[in-house]
Amino acid sequence: MSMVRGWCPTAWRPMAAGDGLLVRVRPRLARLDRDGMLALCAAAARHGNGQIDVTNRANLQIRGVTDTTWQTLLADLVALDLIDADPQREARRQILVAPDWSAGDDTHRIATELERRIDELPALPGKFGFAIDAGPAPMLTGAPADLRLERAASGTLMLRADGRDTGMAVAAGGEVDALIALADWFVATGGHEAGRLARHIVSLPYWAAGDDYPATPAKSLVTGRHPVGAAQPLPFGRIDAETFGAALDASRAFAVRTTPWRILLIEGADCAPAPDPLAAVDACVGAPACPQASVETRALATRLAPFVAGRLHVSGCAKGCARAAPAAIVLTGRDGRYDLSFDGRAGAPPAHGGLDAAHILQRFGAA
Repeated sequence: MSMVRGWCPTAWRPMAAGDGLLVRVRPRLARLDRDGMLALCAAAARHGNGQIDVTNRANLQIRGVTDTTWQTLLADLVALDLIDADPQREARRQILVAPDWSAGDDTHRIATELERRIDELPALPGKFGFAIDAGPAPMLTGAPADLRLERAASGTLMLRADGRDTGMAVAAGGEVDALIALADWFVATGGHEAGRLARHIVSLPYWAAGDDYPATPAKSLVTGRHPVGAAQPLPFGRIDAETFGAALDASRAFAVRTTPWRILLIEGADCAPAPDPLAAVDACVGAPACPQASVETRALATRLAPFVAGRLHVSGCAKGCARAAPAAIVLTGRDGRYDLSFDGRAGAPPAHGGLDAAHILQRFGAA
């Protein structure tokens, strides 16, 4: 049985995996300038196994850190200002930012103010987070967040609690005040027990139960040229620190923005990236890197990808960490074998259970 953890790793509170400790860095405004990204790559190579994951919260997760190297890595990250020197402040910085912001726009303004006022937030559950998504149309609708500041269909800004279809209009300049007040209400009404706002069964306070609907969501970010430079796909959301650092160093790019979609926005990139053959494939790290996974995932997903029509999701266990949404073809690890299901999520009742990799490859004509 898979174990659901009630917290997300941070740099100050890493999580053990099969390949070492996971140390998470939360880039401010979902952006690292060129020097910061190069320094992060160097730190990942020096103190970890050289692999960095981009998470579905747009964080950068250094893998393979050891008990021996962790403290040195922490000191480096603080010195580089990539993490907060105060562990409590860093824990509160669960802020997802729409990556297409421009300096001075609503997303940039609100996210900057929230970072500045982060100490005013109450102590929140480990996975409780915020989405600042104040562009012309919401981009982060499918990304994990408990409180969302986004554009309403009327064109005004609104604050919406996750799990609710509507939210409250907020006045310009009062967005962070409203967000902090609703976070305070969540904690005061027993929110820690629920853990996430969508699971909190207490009715919203009257002042937050608005009837504004969000604007129609923006189209998904696609790889290729982008107004800020280029959108670079990452197979399985993984960065090889040495390879990426060398490419960034040789390029004219001046910053990197993270997204929750296994895509990096490279500011100032002067060429379009090559198509990603694994763009329609989701696979967690799998065994042995994850102790909860009972099967290998990514090698199988890579072999299957050319033979599968539609979205493919290969999950090492029933948690489905790589993809929360349904996929056309889903393979879920269970007791060292794979369950096959269609048009569902990881852990769904299988159409065919207990398959081995050879049988799956043969079934899809990939053997």
